[in-house]
Amino acid sequence: MRAPYGLTILDNCLTCPVRSEHLFCNLSPQAGQRLNEIKSTAVYPKGAMLFIEGQQPRGVFVLCTGKVKLSTSSREGKTIITKISDSGDVLGLNAVVSNRPYEVTAEMMEPGQGNFIPRDSLMHMLKDHPEVAVRIAQQLSRNYFTAYEEIRTLGLTASPSEKFAKLLLSWSTKTAQSDGSAQVKLTLTHEEVAEIIGTTRETVSRLFSEFKKKQLMQLKGATLVIRSRMALEKIVQS
Repeated sequence: MRAPYGLTILDNCLTCPVRSEHLFCNLSPQAGQRLNEIKSTAVYPKGAMLFIEGQQPRGVFVLCTGKVKLSTSSREGKTIITKISDSGDVLGLNAVVSNRPYEVTAEMMEPGQGNFIPRDSLMHMLKDHPEVAVRIAQQLSRNYFTAYEEIRTLGLTASPSEKFAKLLLSWSTKTAQSDGSAQVKLTLTHEEVAEIIGTTRETVSRLFSEFKKKQLMQLKGATLVIRSRMALEKIVQS
């Protein structure tokens, strides 16, 4: 079914054409049918807020298409982007399971589809379908290790260039070629990149210039071409 923004609505989890090994993908037929019954599907425009940091948890959002920026802010207004979520990610899970306020703000970076599952419905599903409970436990464990790595990067990485190189490596993991190159669609502004690695926009602009001058990368429109992942790894390990 076609929807606004030229998207194709994926309204049945059992027949979804992009099913893969994500938390709520490839469930048993019984669990998949239950998921279909308790979810509600919606299309969100760029800039839409799925939930806001400090808000009581209403439920989780299963991101079917699009990208979502997860961020946290201080009272002084400083913002850190904790993750760029992609299709298949389940947003708000930590808060919903612990019944504590959402720890981040979730904002759509581009138009996309999300399936909303109310908290009470999800908790009942966990009791009735142990396979879902196990998958959620595994996802929460992965969330913990991801947060641990982010803290190490922000707190223990010495230089902005090392943080930037590590970020480029993480972006290019899925598109790496046999020759060590990779291409990534760049959808973030310099300000947003700065919020990910904990530095200033001016520093990020300088890093882009330096890395291009050193032939480590180049920009072709909205495509970021990484020439050598090995060279970036040397920066991280130095």
